[in-house]
Amino acid sequence: MAQVKIRENYHQARWDEPIIYELSTPGERGVLVPLPEQEVKDKAGDVLGKLPENMRRREAPPLPEVSQKHVLAHYLHLSQETLGANLNNDISQGTCTMKYNPRINEALAALIHHIHPSQAEDTMQGLLQIYYEFERFLKEISGMDRFTLQPGGGSHAVYTAASIIRAYHESRGELEQRNEVITTIFSHPCDAATPATAGFKIITLYPNEETGVPDLEALQEAVSERTAAIFITNPEDTGIYNRQIDKFVKTVHDAGGLCFYDQANANGMLGIARAREAGFDMCHFNVHKTFSTPHGCSGPGTGALGVRDHLAQFLPVPTVELADGKYYLDYDRPDTIGKVRGFFGVAPVIVKAYSWIMMLGADGLKEVAEISVLNNNYFQKKVEEIPGVTTWYAKGRRRLEQVRYSWEKLEEETGVGTVDVMCRIGDYGIQHYWTSHHPWVVPEPFTLEPCETFSKADLETYAAVLAKIAEEARQDPELVKTAPHKCASRRRARPEELDDPEKWALTWRAYKRKYKK
Repeated sequence: MAQVKIRENYHQARWDEPIIYELSTPGERGVLVPLPEQEVKDKAGDVLGKLPENMRRREAPPLPEVSQKHVLAHYLHLSQETLGANLNNDISQGTCTMKYNPRINEALAALIHHIHPSQAEDTMQGLLQIYYEFERFLKEISGMDRFTLQPGGGSHAVYTAASIIRAYHESRGELEQRNEVITTIFSHPCDAATPATAGFKIITLYPNEETGVPDLEALQEAVSERTAAIFITNPEDTGIYNRQIDKFVKTVHDAGGLCFYDQANANGMLGIARAREAGFDMCHFNVHKTFSTPHGCSGPGTGALGVRDHLAQFLPVPTVELADGKYYLDYDRPDTIGKVRGFFGVAPVIVKAYSWIMMLGADGLKEVAEISVLNNNYFQKKVEEIPGVTTWYAKGRRRLEQVRYSWEKLEEETGVGTVDVMCRIGDYGIQHYWTSHHPWVVPEPFTLEPCETFSKADLETYAAVLAKIAEEARQDPELVKTAPHKCASRRRARPEELDDPEKWALTWRAYKRKYKK
């Protein structure tokens, strides 16, 4: 049986690697691209002349000029600096369920690398079949009637939902009247941000201190003839499940609004509860998290948006259909909101998620949910035993698959807060943890989600590292406050600089302009 083993001697590689532009030497080349042969030139004609004048570069792009050897060394150094972090577990990555992606999924996704989305439908029937069947899986899991797999991530799917809600109310002549969207403070921030981007006014509900979720009475006061929809995450990012969710849905429906279910936190519910039975009109999944295929820090991802029949006409084009034994892309949908991404989405993510579901089957998906909740409840007991840790809201009630904890007490007693612990945890070979969306409602927060990936020993090791850091905070707080000491990066991000556009340098050209004068 696996044992608890804290990496006392963990050290991440540190090369003090310059950025690649600083390695540039004028005239140095990695690869010399051969010039086209005359026969090719004759055949292709004046390619440059076919481009509009305003789309042509006036000068070559200022790319770094580096030999192949030095390019290889540069990226090997960078990969070694991140190697330890990449191999660590992802309990730290709550919320939204980061989990292990079986390597076979990557191998299967590689089988479609030769397909171009512009090629004839007859030549990619296999891929379209995967899309079609994956939609059937999601319909079964959620109870929705149709899905689009086009959005490039969770927030993108939520924005697509907001766009469909606009189209729905506009089609009924009520858009001008219904201009308010209700959400909760512990729903994902995109549940407020994307409807706001789509032109809606946002009303945010705050939790009851005792239950950890908003009171039904608060919602009843917020809804009106102006309500376009509610966007809600359940369980919320605190891990607390709203037991009155069906009554929330009925309240909004009675007022004429629609109900969107943010199911980025669906890991503890697969095969157990469905959006349809709760009465929702729409829901989404983070395909790249809930169904394996982790997004690897910013991509690639896919947000699957599902709708009931009364909203299906507004889905983005194309949809994947089946007729006479052939799969095809349907663009002939007059009420569609249009396209929300190029072609028909990120195909490798769909293939990996399809493989994962096929591997597990229906019983396996339910087991994923059961183990996730079991792991979380066991882990919560271990974490709450650590002096300095508290859990806000709903005392004595179990969470679902994640918990938002607080180091508030530790900070009061030692001066060591959650950012200090987050930086110190990297010294033990564990990836820094997720705190909370800003602004923090729970003080000194940290959010952990031990999904089905992790063993009992994994959970106990993680809790033992947190306990050790809490002990260090009491014996030598400066050791924790000046961490990390063994990671590739020695500097902490300074939030005040991240909030100051005058200090940003998003490109090499901007960096030179600001700091290399």
